[in-house]
Amino acid sequence: MKQRVFSGIQPTGKITIGNYLGAVKNWVYLQEKYDSIFCVVNSHAITTKQDPYLLREQTYDMVAILLACGIDPKHSSLFIQSEIDTHPALSWILNCNIPMGEMERMTQFKDKAQKNPKNINVGLFDYPALMASDILLYQTDLVPVGEDQKQHLELTRNVAQRFNRDFGECFKIPEPLIAKSGARIMGLDDPTSKMSKSSTAQNHAIFLLDTPKEIEQKIKKATTDSHSSIVFDPDRKGVYNLLCIYELFTQKSREEIETEFIDQGYGVLKKRIAEAIISTLSPIQEEYLKIRHQIDYLAEVLNQGREKVQPIAESTYKKAKELVGLI
Repeated sequence: MKQRVFSGIQPTGKITIGNYLGAVKNWVYLQEKYDSIFCVVNSHAITTKQDPYLLREQTYDMVAILLACGIDPKHSSLFIQSEIDTHPALSWILNCNIPMGEMERMTQFKDKAQKNPKNINVGLFDYPALMASDILLYQTDLVPVGEDQKQHLELTRNVAQRFNRDFGECFKIPEPLIAKSGARIMGLDDPTSKMSKSSTAQNHAIFLLDTPKEIEQKIKKATTDSHSSIVFDPDRKGVYNLLCIYELFTQKSREEIETEFIDQGYGVLKKRIAEAIISTLSPIQEEYLKIRHQIDYLAEVLNQGREKVQPIAESTYKKAKELVGLI
């Protein structure tokens, strides 16, 4: 039996090359090796105010993008979170077994609350419980996570271990699966902060559906420094970030890349980075445009994914419910 991998992505905001290199590209690789379950976590998205029509459209946009990137329904189960009601149902049981202190320590809540002080709602605070439910429902072995989600996964592991101890064996304890590279692509305008699809800064991120001209312009404006050499030096954050992006898009070794840019300037580096990004994204964009409005096809993929995973989720929830004494 293959080990099971579960991961999810919010549909709001345009997907960036950081999301692609740090998560989605890795998912495509993982689906050949693991029993893979991937979820568009639209319920998580409503912790901030959303336009209902736009949220529905963005949810299907994300499904089409994931398929265009290479998520294969023959090898993976892809579904929409809100279509399986056991996600919020299990999160209530988990809520009743998570101490307030554990939730209050979640740094992501603190960061989001600081950025949006007028929208500090219970759902935003409770986000990690629903995330734990997403993972535990499917008896997940491994969760591909970035550094910023490790704390949430640790909470998931804690609540699962505590539940199994107090009520009886129910949940598999998931382990983190962290990519060796690509897990943290930084902003082009500010290489000290992670590239984010929620940023409104014009030259912060490259999105998967950006035109070649937009990509070229954003790379041209990317932060570098006043040094003359082009080498992988983590202390030179702007250049290091650009080189990491080039490394991941070309699959060249660091030695090859440093040799390639001996006696070259940043203009040449940025030109080749833009070319590498455009050549990778062009077929993804073509496939996305081809399938985005094939609603019957998207519905078939999602129904197939839901029908495959729903029995797993219902079985887990039924067991948890019985163990805590709910009828």
